[in-house]
Amino acid sequence: ISWKSQLKTLADLGKLPNALPFLQWPAVPLTLETLRIIALPALAIAMVGLLESMMTARVVDELTDTPSNKNRECTGLGIANAAASLFGGIAGCGMIGQTVGNVKYGGRGRLSTLFAGVFLLVLMVLLKPWVSQVPVVALVAIMVMVSAETFDWRSLRTVVTHPRTSSVVMLATVAVTLFTHNLAAGVAVGVLLSGVFFTSKVAGLLQIAHVDGADGVRTYSVRGQVFFASADVFIDAFDAREVPGRAVVIDVGRAHFWDITAVAALDKVVQRLRHHGLEVQVKGLNAGSRRLMQRHALGEDALESSLP
Repeated sequence: ISWKSQLKTLADLGKLPNALPFLQWPAVPLTLETLRIIALPALAIAMVGLLESMMTARVVDELTDTPSNKNRECTGLGIANAAASLFGGIAGCGMIGQTVGNVKYGGRGRLSTLFAGVFLLVLMVLLKPWVSQVPVVALVAIMVMVSAETFDWRSLRTVVTHPRTSSVVMLATVAVTLFTHNLAAGVAVGVLLSGVFFTSKVAGLLQIAHVDGADGVRTYSVRGQVFFASADVFIDAFDAREVPGRAVVIDVGRAHFWDITAVAALDKVVQRLRHHGLEVQVKGLNAGSRRLMQRHALGEDALESSLP
């Protein structure tokens, strides 16, 4: 049909090679200006390539029920891309569609990957007259079918059944990728949203309870993670005006302090309680939290004197 119609063919998209590629050094000046120009695009391409290769490896692991060496996969990808550039090639990575097709048709070893590359090279060079006449719509149809076969349609149901935060992350990642045509941007938005939701969830797990002893000592028990997102909750839990006695014990044996904001929060609580004439003792600090306190405590005299 494509010979006698106005259908766009592969020849209309670009010129196919006439010979095999040969080794040559790229005609690019090795200067800082060149590095400045290519740095950001190179990082974006590398990130997208690694992400897609890791996703491809994970899909293959699930299909074949075998583990793969992700570090070796990434190392091989980098070496192959560096070598391909010396032959005039462009950066590549693992392809989910082609890989799933290989696996479903019985491809399991390295020969399958090698044969796919060699056969594509033969098609582009030796069978150029026939390949150039293939209609573009035929390739589009193949891509649509491959996408339909490799897409996990069951994942659509999880949008409703999974937690809202997970669904929001997935939908936002897909939307940004579709609108920007940039997988790296979509993944960046997804990672950012996941971090925000995770931080909010962990901050909400902080629990602070108190018990008044017969000796007039109020003991506060802190459980959870204290960091920048939960520091305000930590500070608000201590009210010197409500303490019936003259002494306070802050038990942080089941808590962990992660950053400078957490250190400042504990320091502020200790100083506030001492300002109201209360004796304060902080006990139960684990090794990591203690090192952080000793290194970054803002009011070292007030805080360190309170440590056991």
